[in-house]
Amino acid sequence: MSLRFYSKEVAFSLPQKRLTGCWLKEIILNHRKQLGKISVIFVDDFFLLEMNRTYLSHDYFTDIITFDNSLDLIVSGELYISIDRVKENATLFNTTFFMELYRVMAHGVLHLIGFKDKSKKDAALMSFKEEECLKLLGDKYFEIRI
Repeated sequence: MSLRFYSKEVAFSLPQKRLTGCWLKEIILNHRKQLGKISVIFVDDFFLLEMNRTYLSHDYFTDIITFDNSLDLIVSGELYISIDRVKENATLFNTTFFMELYRVMAHGVLHLIGFKDKSKKDAALMSFKEEECLKLLGDKYFEIRI
């Protein structure tokens, strides 16, 4: 049972890793699942673009790619997050960098839990769940910089 944060090919270090890990674990527990092994890897646009091309046959930038290794109730996987895309999306959505970053992390964990976002109905539920996660962050983990 572990949740680890890494940076690869980008100069970024997540502040307050312990609190962020507690928040992500609580999201998992709130969905009646257990934390397995999750790695959150922060990368740049071009690293994630290459992964998108290689593993998903998509030729476009994205903010996150989630590799799900979950088994039954044990939530495990890898979240690759583009810091470049998070910065750009924060500006686009008129929010802070950290609020957007935490939304993207929640999005990835929700995928590992089993939520989808391909249909309109699934995307609406995913968005609602992201907001729930951010509310939990603000209500309970107010020490985290958002």
